[in-house]
Amino acid sequence: MTEIQPNRNHKASVFSLLFGEPPAALELYNAVTGQNYPPDTKIEIVTLSNALFKGQLNDVAFVVDDRLVVLIEHQSSINDNIPLRMLMYLGREYERITKGKDLYREKLIKIPTPEFIVLYNGRDEFPDFKELRLSDAFKTKGSSNLELVASVYNINKGRNAEIANKSPVLNGYNEFIAEVNKNRKTMELSEAIEAAIKSCMKRNILVYFLEKYASEVLNMLFTEWNWDDAKEVWQEEASEKRDSEILDLIEKGYTSADIKKHLLKQTQPATA
Repeated sequence: MTEIQPNRNHKASVFSLLFGEPPAALELYNAVTGQNYPPDTKIEIVTLSNALFKGQLNDVAFVVDDRLVVLIEHQSSINDNIPLRMLMYLGREYERITKGKDLYREKLIKIPTPEFIVLYNGRDEFPDFKELRLSDAFKTKGSSNLELVASVYNINKGRNAEIANKSPVLNGYNEFIAEVNKNRKTMELSEAIEAAIKSCMKRNILVYFLEKYASEVLNMLFTEWNWDDAKEVWQEEASEKRDSEILDLIEKGYTSADIKKHLLKQTQPATA
């Protein structure tokens, strides 16, 4: 393995790298929705680069059968603002599809029907299925002309098994993440990821993917999970300055333990 060099400008995740390929995206969509589109079904990946999603919130977006599907994957916890984020993301997608100027034409513009799916694989307890609604964020309750519903599925190993069983790629992904989490109980994060990669390749899990992207996978998970662990010491929402400082420490290769010590030291009163 090469030395870990986290890159905070890399907006991708293991999930988006894995399911950013049309065959894997189609397989996953069939598994989650119960559809049965054949392998030769046309699918267009339309993920926006450098979009609104950062840190542990990552995305894959694609069009299949005139449906614009937005898939979101989590590393740690469900964010209640997901419907609002999806609405803003959807606006950018439609702006790209219609190319702006078409909006001023009299003829009705046909657009792909949106569908919002969240796949959760964090460590916190979460139900097998839950819906998140944009209307929950409205300051005044009651009827509204606008709604957006995101369907959230818990894809941790042993949850929603019927979905994983229908998607070998997702099942392999779940096995890999579960292996990393198991290793973290006795190993440092970088060691846990390296050991999981070697173990999964030995067990014929995501072999081609891990052989091709081993160093990228190492970087992505190291950066994402160091970021998650560091946030646990925050008592309040971090300031912009602290966000930048933590990201700089991660980029320099600091472990989560080192970052925690650094942040705690800053909060302690100076001695005379």
